[in-house]
Amino acid sequence: MKAILNILKKPLIEYNFFLSMPRNMRVLLVTNMVYAFVLPVVDIFVSAYIMRSSNDPNLVATYQMFLYVGIPFTFLINGFLLNKFNISNLYSFGMILSGISMLVMMSLDNMDLFGVAFAGLIMGSSFGFFWANRDFLALITTKDDNRNYYYGLETFFFTTTSIIVPFAVGSFLVSYQSFDWFKNGDIASAYRIVTYCVLIITVLSSLIIHKGKFTNPTQKKFVYFKFDKLWNKMLFLSGLKGLAQGFLVTAPAILVMRLLGDENSLGVIQSISGIVTAIALYILGRVSKPKHRIAIFTVGLFIFFIGSFANAMLFSATGVMIFVLCLVLFRPLHDIAYFPIQMKVIDILVKKEKRSEFAYIFNHEFGLFVGRFLGLILFLILSNYVSIDFSLKYSILIIAALQLISIPVAKHITKEANQQKEIKKIPGPKDEPVLESA
Repeated sequence: MKAILNILKKPLIEYNFFLSMPRNMRVLLVTNMVYAFVLPVVDIFVSAYIMRSSNDPNLVATYQMFLYVGIPFTFLINGFLLNKFNISNLYSFGMILSGISMLVMMSLDNMDLFGVAFAGLIMGSSFGFFWANRDFLALITTKDDNRNYYYGLETFFFTTTSIIVPFAVGSFLVSYQSFDWFKNGDIASAYRIVTYCVLIITVLSSLIIHKGKFTNPTQKKFVYFKFDKLWNKMLFLSGLKGLAQGFLVTAPAILVMRLLGDENSLGVIQSISGIVTAIALYILGRVSKPKHRIAIFTVGLFIFFIGSFANAMLFSATGVMIFVLCLVLFRPLHDIAYFPIQMKVIDILVKKEKRSEFAYIFNHEFGLFVGRFLGLILFLILSNYVSIDFSLKYSILIIAALQLISIPVAKHITKEANQQKEIKKIPGPKDEPVLESA
């Protein structure tokens, strides 16, 4: 309790604690903090734009499907490009490409299958470059003891922007149309203004990442088909994580636009639900230890199940509000525990199997892809062969129930990783000296 009070009362202590972290870790965090203003727009309002333009949830799911196809394909391309280009340049390119993808979407005259699929592939490519390099940089700039803090702080800013950005963008879009600011009554023009703002932010974040001194993977080979049993268990866990990701990026937009009606409602709900989460996440990242990860993981998954159950049973404006509130709580709690578990397993297996860290990051993405693909397929099957409403109710509930399997799997992986690390006596990556502020 005393530690929590110190965090809330003494921001300077927290800032100095941040400065005590390795410089490259700080540069990466600042980069991601700036780019965090882009992610809510990409995750929420692109799907809302498709839904508003077409009123077709299947088209939203199609966009998401091609987005997810583009990610692992780009991971593969990125692996080869790392042999020729600096990782900071590839990371920058991925961030800027997300803005370009939004421009492609806004330039479509007709919201047809081909155009949506093409825009989805470009956005998937941007995510591929972003996440492939981000995960590698996070791995090499942190160690097991400070990863709770790293992901807690990063997720704190992601959650904070999920409060500010949806509210601001949602209010802007509704006000633009209500007051007819530019005398054309076309909300697509408002979306284009948002897109230009996204492009400016991506350029800024791409400049910041070059302030760090990051090294590319030393081992060129990164494609393997056989791994240690511990990694196979990690892949199963990634498949379960991907199962939730497959539809949950688009679910809030579809549900809100269908049951509440406009982007402002979406923005307000996202913002309200993020306030408590942001504060709780920073505290968790600051005071929690590796031993607390499973408890955090478990709480997040049960919150997700409660929200999904409420949505299925009520399927109303109230149910949507409860679901989105729970979803905003679930995602960061899940990630703050999941990513350090994944990184710890990679730390161990890099030494054990003598492979590049990127080999595991690349392979992990395919576990996520399988899960995402199955999640979207479940939604499309139920919506086409039963009904859209049935799918919106029960596909999310089915996925939430399956997610509970992750708890014993993560617990087993953590236990086995701890045992292997103790037997092998494998140290974490060494800290680099602290230099000037990022």
